[in-house]
Amino acid sequence: MSLTKLLVPTYTQMLGALSSWLKKAQEQMPEADAEALLSARLAPDMFPLSTQVRFACVQAQEGIFRLQGKPFPKTVDELLEEGRNADERPGSLADAEARIDETLALLDDLAPDALDEEADTPIEHKLPNGMILDLTAEQYARDWSLAQFYFHIMTAYSILRSEKVALGKADYVAHMFPYIRPETLPKG
Repeated sequence: MSLTKLLVPTYTQMLGALSSWLKKAQEQMPEADAEALLSARLAPDMFPLSTQVRFACVQAQEGIFRLQGKPFPKTVDELLEEGRNADERPGSLADAEARIDETLALLDDLAPDALDEEADTPIEHKLPNGMILDLTAEQYARDWSLAQFYFHIMTAYSILRSEKVALGKADYVAHMFPYIRPETLPKG
């Protein structure tokens, strides 16, 4: 399977799900309570929801630019800065939705083979703490990009659930519904 066919639908589906979860929160709560969710966190030493949304977008954007061998656009630095400073400036749900929409637009604009350089292309990934990971493109996509992306998506989902937003497994896997055999749907 090509990296484009693996990553782009995954990023797109799950960012779409994240967007729908934020909309559900807005529908289920008074506006002030929904906006306050952006500062909610699972544990005192974890980043809040606002950061989780932005870092999920960062992982998708970094992945598509890194795998194309392109420099990061300024939006990646902006997302990182917003995420790191979410305690003081969580932004609004509209801001979070805009960041998701920007990332989805980038994904939508990619060519069908945009990320399909050789799977063994070396990637040097520098972490903020100074460590450097030496990976192939395939290892980067599989072991770093997807893992980090899902971490932030799942943490956002967990924060929303812990704050009493009515979400369930169907909200997490809504992209799977087109694959259901109609005759296997529960009756009643």
